[in-house]
Amino acid sequence: MVAEDSSTVWKLTTIANWYGERERMVEIASNTAVWYSTGLFAVPLRWVLVRDPQGRFKTQALLCTDLKADPQKILACFVMRWQLEVTFQEARRHLGFETQRQWSDLAIRRTTPSLLGLFSIVTLLAHQQKAQVSASVRITAWYDKPRPTFSDTLALVRKELWAQEIFCGSSRQSDMVKVPREFMERLTDAVCDSA
Repeated sequence: MVAEDSSTVWKLTTIANWYGERERMVEIASNTAVWYSTGLFAVPLRWVLVRDPQGRFKTQALLCTDLKADPQKILACFVMRWQLEVTFQEARRHLGFETQRQWSDLAIRRTTPSLLGLFSIVTLLAHQQKAQVSASVRITAWYDKPRPTFSDTLALVRKELWAQEIFCGSSRQSDMVKVPREFMERLTDAVCDSA
């Protein structure tokens, strides 16, 4: 195996945005080969082996059909997929993505883009209130979060939208009920927090 061969030349390289870290030093080795499967045409490809000098993850092989592709670019594209996977996971967990129960194919085709659009809108609204999002990170006794998650972001956006539409005062005094502000804020926080 190439990964275990002592003659394999490894190149030390720095990859940005490595799974939540700013930068990460990894070693890569790359070359071209042919992928062959019985009964199918041979496919030329570029392979990239990635190993961790610190030994925190197993050596991985990445494959690309562009023979001229830069091995560092292949690795960077592979790492970028993590952000997409997290986006889909959060959209499934908090917005019901992929759990639609419509009977019409047309309704199903409309719902998925709508939910991804909703995910984007929530993210953009929260981006406008960056300082508040950072301050609204919910911390529990068993889980310490250094940065806000989509759940925190969704709770903040709900709170802002609901405060503007639902909890604004009525012009008629008979419709008003006096509730202490502190109680109202705790109630809003509890209701806005997504499960």
